[in-house]
Amino acid sequence: MWTSAKAPSLADMETRAHEVFARLPGRFRRLCEGLIIRVEDFPTDELLDEMKADSEYDLLGLFQGTGLPFQSQDDVARLPNLIWLYRRPIIDYWAEHDETLDHIITHVLIHEIGHHFGLSDADMEAIEAEAAG
Repeated sequence: MWTSAKAPSLADMETRAHEVFARLPGRFRRLCEGLIIRVEDFPTDELLDEMKADSEYDLLGLFQGTGLPFQSQDDVARLPNLIWLYRRPIIDYWAEHDETLDHIITHVLIHEIGHHFGLSDADMEAIEAEAAG
């Protein structure tokens, strides 16, 4: 089975991530207005150093920006909030676990968006359960 399987390209993974995002609960998506989802093969070396990662495979995703709990009407213009998904670590995780690729992408997206909202692990688990339902 694996000998004929092909890993999704960066563009394929980004398309999947947007499709997964579209399946998240509507009230959750509406709160994410302006959020940008990007896919790269790996995090940058600078980010890996900053996060004190042991390997380039340690991070599956990252929220970058100002989370809702920290935003203010008085804020000066800022860069948009971004979620980075790292294709190669996600594919590596997928190959080692008994989960679908879409399930892993959903989990990573919800976890990273959870940083945007300041959600608890229990909140994120509930959203993931609703998205799977």
